Amino acid sequence: MKSWKKLCLLGTTLFATVGVMAACSSGNKESASDELTFWYMGDGDQGIKPIVDEFSKESGIQVKIQSIPWSTSRDKLLTAVASKEGPDVVQMGTTYMSEFVDAGALMDITEDVKKSDVMKSDNFFDGSVKTTTFNDKNYAVPWYTETRGLYYRKDLLESVGYKEAPKTWDELADAAKKLAARGDNKYGFGVELKEPTFGFMFARQNGSELFDKKDQPLFNEPEMIDALKFLDKLVQDGSAPKTDLGLEIGQSFGGEGVVPMFISGPWMINSIKDSAPDIDGKWGVAELPKGPVNNMSVTGGANLAVFNSSKKKEEAMKLIEYLSKPENQTKFFENTNSLPTNKESWNADVFKNDPLISVFGKQLNESQPMPLLKQWDEISQNFMKQWEQVVVSGKNLQEAMDELNEQTASLIK
Repeated sequence: MKSWKKLCLLGTTLFATVGVMAACSSGNKESASDELTFWYMGDGDQGIKPIVDEFSKESGIQVKIQSIPWSTSRDKLLTAVASKEGPDVVQMGTTYMSEFVDAGALMDITEDVKKSDVMKSDNFFDGSVKTTTFNDKNYAVPWYTETRGLYYRKDLLESVGYKEAPKTWDELADAAKKLAARGDNKYGFGVELKEPTFGFMFARQNGSELFDKKDQPLFNEPEMIDALKFLDKLVQDGSAPKTDLGLEIGQSFGGEGVVPMFISGPWMINSIKDSAPDIDGKWGVAELPKGPVNNMSVTGGANLAVFNSSKKKEEAMKLIEYLSKPENQTKFFENTNSLPTNKESWNADVFKNDPLISVFGKQLNESQPMPLLKQWDEISQNFMKQWEQVVVSGKNLQEAMDELNEQTASLIK
């Protein structure tokens, strides 16, 4: 009771968006306890409620969806861990997993996953499964995912001799240089300075493991250094902007194509369609150009887990299994544009008939998450600070990565 009273006192400041105060004031604790609680990051009414309503009709299990903004989700999850009064089912961002598994917040569902034809790991993209697995145990089921592809202007690339998107680093650099030669304030490719995964992604394409088997950083080794040199050269020779141009996507990618090639996720498709209708039919999406070793992209997204404080594991797993079915992941995509992790979902017409979205399905076979370390956010922020000093201020790259390596080794001791 003390924990519940404490939550009620905290409710107005910490849990207003997830409905705890309603439960505190209703006086009907018995009816509330009969419901399965599901914390959803985003607008639950739009994204997930229609699918959950169908689950309730089929199973007889009532589900209360509590919508939480992504911007406050981590704080609310941490408060739930401390109070031991969390939800039954929770949507966990893939980058959150390590921290909350380490805190003991998520239930070990390994046996449930193994015995389910729907939830077994083989059904899902390998990169997504890795975000759910720690010390060979499953703490979640992959739900939706995202990855990065190469956006390119077909018409402008063709004008410099490329009938298809660049397929290798060498082709990328060559095409970018030729596109930048169109004139002042024109570039060929966007090198990201403020995207924390960008440099690490290229390092992996050059064979970097980022960390060794003892979790020691490898940021100052040749594989990562040479990858960053490749990117830095694109900036220094004018093939890529040196700073953020401050342009909307319709200005940079549309019209004359100030930056006619860039790397981004599937969310950018609708942005381009809406803001640059003038280039309809003149652009496309391709898998990433291959580096010396591979064309590895980045896996993100969210998983479904059971909070350790839940007293309804059986019902929680039934909901997770239902949401993991390929047809329901497809419905969720149609509601939210969130890409399915279940490989079978990609056989649906909505994916096969869309040449832009289908590229991301292919790229997901060559995508992995960033290292699953609870210190990763701080590590990536430190990288961006060093990387910006290299590109913008001319700091020695080896020196910058030596410093990053030392910072990282200290963080993960």
